[in-house]
Amino acid sequence: MTRTLSDLALALRNRAVNCVARFAYKDLAPNARLFSPMRVEGKKYISIGKGVSVQKYTWLFAAPLDGHEPSLTIGEGSAIGESNHIAAVRRVTIGRRVLTGKGVYISDNLHGFEDVRVPIMEQPVRFKGPVTIGDGAWIGENACVIGASIGKNAVIGANAVVTRDVPDFSVAVGVPARVVKRYNAASRRWEKVAP
Repeated sequence: MTRTLSDLALALRNRAVNCVARFAYKDLAPNARLFSPMRVEGKKYISIGKGVSVQKYTWLFAAPLDGHEPSLTIGEGSAIGESNHIAAVRRVTIGRRVLTGKGVYISDNLHGFEDVRVPIMEQPVRFKGPVTIGDGAWIGENACVIGASIGKNAVIGANAVVTRDVPDFSVAVGVPARVVKRYNAASRRWEKVAP
């Protein structure tokens, strides 16, 4: 495979940006690739592992809430799709070799909306629950994961809204997401789950 001059220039630019930026992050592996333009807030709470790729227009956000120090971690070899929004006020952990499609939203929090006299954007942010995305998981385009965990090698269908934990080796789809298939180790097959 031959690389064009523009590919080499982009690779050198990304490496130079990462060398300068890595000291602002809690941890930024030298060979992580962060494609601009992107938005990052709370770098000192964000760890990005070796070989991670974060595509353009993504927003990584980590901010303290109620005295808790946040942690947003993206594990080795993961590929974060274009226009993702990943937000942590306590803990969001994305495992190794996780793949996300375009427009995925992952958050351990949400806006309060209890007071109908106050615009939602002016109401306090509430912690919903820690988020862990297991190694090898795949999250489809435009899916949302809010205060729930996803198991190892699990698949989340496009446009799904995950608000409850999804076990290892499962396929979950829909709004709200529900498990429709599980891998059976004995038969070595993905099997449908009865509704």
